Amino acid sequence: MLCTRCRIRTAVTDEGLCTFCSGTRPPLPEGSTAVPGPGGWGVGTWPRSPVALSRVVTALLGVVIATDLFAIATGLRVRYLWDRLATDGGMAVYDEAGRSAERLYLLSGNVQSLAFLVTAVVFIIWFHRTRRNAEVFDPSVQRMGPGWAVGGWFVPVANFWFPYRVAAGTWEASARPRPDEGLREIARTPLNLWWAAWVGTLLLARVAGRMWDRAEEPAEIVRAAGLVAASDALDVVAAVLAILFVRTLTRMQAERAAHSLAPVPEHNVPEHNVPEHNAP
Repeated sequence: MLCTRCRIRTAVTDEGLCTFCSGTRPPLPEGSTAVPGPGGWGVGTWPRSPVALSRVVTALLGVVIATDLFAIATGLRVRYLWDRLATDGGMAVYDEAGRSAERLYLLSGNVQSLAFLVTAVVFIIWFHRTRRNAEVFDPSVQRMGPGWAVGGWFVPVANFWFPYRVAAGTWEASARPRPDEGLREIARTPLNLWWAAWVGTLLLARVAGRMWDRAEEPAEIVRAAGLVAASDALDVVAAVLAILFVRTLTRMQAERAAHSLAPVPEHNVPEHNVPEHNAP
């Protein structure tokens, strides 16, 4: 059972608390050492639960998906009206229906931007916490310090690679050890699929945005609107894969913490070491 307070370590007391929350944290085993990673010694000795943050991130990613679908629907409506103008000279795009469709399309873009901003902030907070936890689990496999879990997203060009390196190190450190103390090999499929979709969304969105800004003729607007809708559809895929990645990594860290920080059971003292007492 997990601790009722932190929800990440194993409960060891009658009150349902772990050794840390109950104030009975045991010392490190004799002879054990810790190897600092790129984060140094200031990261922390015990992991902090990412469970609550992961739930918020998952909910916000659901909101992102909803806003993307709204943008796709309104964008295809605008594209249909411009396509009628380009093919058969239909002027509906200039009447009230067309103006209403464009207002909805503009609203969907604003809602998309707001949902993305809020989700990005909470996601990065969760991402940084899991990286700090990785420093506790296994700092030796970390290639980049915890600060890059935040800063890596804002470095031009490098933001296509740095966050993935951080996530890969976190993923490796969060794998639960095997009974023989070796690390389990857990496929990075959720991580790789999410990152590929995310990078693809960024690139396609930039191309679609430039095409939309430059479009003047009805046929050009039709093509640009179609590409923007395709970009939004890919963003839906990326958000779904992000939910899978967040849930998988969070579960891995909870299992790793429960395994690594569980109290070691006391072994029975061998019979030949028990001193004999003379009967009275």
